[in-house]
Amino acid sequence: MATSAALKSKLKKIKILVSDVDGVLTDSGAYYSGDGIELKKFNIRDGMGMVLLRKAGYKIAIVTTENTKIVEKRAERLQVDDLIQGSYNKMEAIEKLIAKYSLKWEEIAFIGDDINDIVVMKKAGFSATPANATAINKKIADYVTKTDGGHGAVREVCDLFLDLKWKGESITELWLKK
Repeated sequence: MATSAALKSKLKKIKILVSDVDGVLTDSGAYYSGDGIELKKFNIRDGMGMVLLRKAGYKIAIVTTENTKIVEKRAERLQVDDLIQGSYNKMEAIEKLIAKYSLKWEEIAFIGDDINDIVVMKKAGFSATPANATAINKKIADYVTKTDGGHGAVREVCDLFLDLKWKGESITELWLKK
């Protein structure tokens, strides 16, 4: 995956990847069973990308306005470093991550897809948005994925970081790393 020198410069500064959920880790669909139980579909390759990034030394966080057991279970399975649910002020949530890990805004990568993500996208050191995000998100993002949210968009962003350090066969070594 070819990236410009300016984009590579931004990517090299990143220490944590922060992702929204609906429209990014999911396809924005709301699925309900006959009993009214809400379900979400997550992309397995997105999860693998996040796991590989953690193994490569990056922190991983999920910040969402939702507050559900579904997201809690997904975050648990992926062993993300931080899960912040019920956050209507994502700037405040990320400021807490910055304080917790002694980071700067230029070290934050953020993936969002809708209006409630814009303020963070504008301030983050690197921002990405899925191909099916709102027009305004696509206009301000540093990177617009080729894939839609819930269909590998997060993996595509993870691969940008992994391609900086891990090429070809050596990505297998990263997977096998404990």
